[in-house]
Amino acid sequence: MDKVVVINFGSQYTHLITTRIRELGVYSEIIQFDEANKVLYDDEVKAVILSGGPKSVLDLDSPKVARELLENLITKKIKILGICYGHQLIAHLFDGNVEKGVGEYGPVRFRVIHKSKLFKGLPQEFIVWMSHSDHVTKVPKGFRVIGKTDNCEIAAMESEDEMIFGVQFHPEVVHTQFGKEILNNFLKLARVKREWNLKNVAERIIKEIKETVKNGKVVLAASGGVDSTVTAALIKKAIGKDNLFLVFINTGFLRDGEPEEVLNNLKKMNFNVFYVDASEKFLKALKGISDPEEKRRIFAKIYAETLKEAIKELERKYGRIDFFAQGTIYPDKIESGVAQKMADRIKSHHNVVSPIPEGKKLLEPIASLYKYEVREIGKILGVPDNILKRKPFPGPGLLIRILGSVDEKKLQICRKVHKIVEEEAKKLKEYDELWQIFPVLLDSKSVGIKGDKRAYGYIVVIRAVKSIDGMTADIAELPWKWLREIATKITGEVPEVTRVVFDITTKPPATIELE
Repeated sequence: MDKVVVINFGSQYTHLITTRIRELGVYSEIIQFDEANKVLYDDEVKAVILSGGPKSVLDLDSPKVARELLENLITKKIKILGICYGHQLIAHLFDGNVEKGVGEYGPVRFRVIHKSKLFKGLPQEFIVWMSHSDHVTKVPKGFRVIGKTDNCEIAAMESEDEMIFGVQFHPEVVHTQFGKEILNNFLKLARVKREWNLKNVAERIIKEIKETVKNGKVVLAASGGVDSTVTAALIKKAIGKDNLFLVFINTGFLRDGEPEEVLNNLKKMNFNVFYVDASEKFLKALKGISDPEEKRRIFAKIYAETLKEAIKELERKYGRIDFFAQGTIYPDKIESGVAQKMADRIKSHHNVVSPIPEGKKLLEPIASLYKYEVREIGKILGVPDNILKRKPFPGPGLLIRILGSVDEKKLQICRKVHKIVEEEAKKLKEYDELWQIFPVLLDSKSVGIKGDKRAYGYIVVIRAVKSIDGMTADIAELPWKWLREIATKITGEVPEVTRVVFDITTKPPATIELE
């Protein structure tokens, strides 16, 4: 099968590139920059993309590949596209100039200034997504400038033989207009065959699970969300119901009625479910802890301990369990800084940094997929819509939607507010388009007036975003009337809250969750 390899230099967007290529019907995979020579020995590779990254090519310790590698790729007629850092690295390796300068972040107007097959069929001007400070100030010999912005004279370039292309912007993010068309044009130039689709992916995953597990047993940490449920459905399809055990842990940080809802959904799907109520244990361990990373660390530790105890109990009843499965998807690994060399840790995910239960082999069948791909595979497997349409909910739950320390009183307030927001949000015509909508209880308080008396209560932040994959997100422009009504409803029905605000920050620079 033809493939496109993405050489990873540590960008938070790296896997978005592979996702976009897959959406266009071509198999794509990531290789770390220090293993890039592998592409020379893979005859299925038809094109190579150099990712962005947080470093500067001017730094001595920045990740690089050898110029010789790119020259060898060209000799093999393999097309090359550099994105952001990759664009700068191409210029640097081929003796162009890269300098530090005025940065560009977010949406910027881009202009095509030289006819190029990379921009075939596109308008002369369109909006692109920038995230850089360094920029190319002189193209290498044998290259030409094909696009610019107001602050970047060389925002796109190509070699005169049309073997190497570079763009300073990020075509892989949804905020770049015609980004997918640019990548599609690159694939056409590389003449790759379109042989990738999610039905085949699902069949391949099921086959791999069968070959890996054989006659063994699997335990899966289930949350009731999209990822863990689709993972469970894949495993059940591969090895049958009797060899799969789902452990559902009530951490005490779930929403109102959620434990009952999750158990009901999983039982309807005919899974073997083992329920553990560890809410008191979690709350006791996290009492007085306010640092966000420390909260996540303790949560992960208690979760791992509780899971270990549950597995022991299952093994006493059903015999040895060989595999431990998780519904980890790729953004979890990216944000935890685990999947990529040179990547910064943004936040820890309990299902990534937690230790694997002792003596168990890890099974993560959807770890290379994004949320929308997981949902599509779920549809193929017949997972009910009410599960597939669930909005993403963090593993630690309300623990990270209460800023600062957590106690039972704050949890009660947060649950009440969550219920109001979720019920009212479903009345919005925009609801299905939202990636997430949720409230956050701040650690600070604000003066208010209730019943003609001074009140001193909590501040609630409402966060509503649109996204395709969770790697970037735009604010959802909700109706003003709805925002007024929701603020009135929250402050009226939850006496401890005196103020409601609306978060209008995109990702980046913010993350989707506030904590």
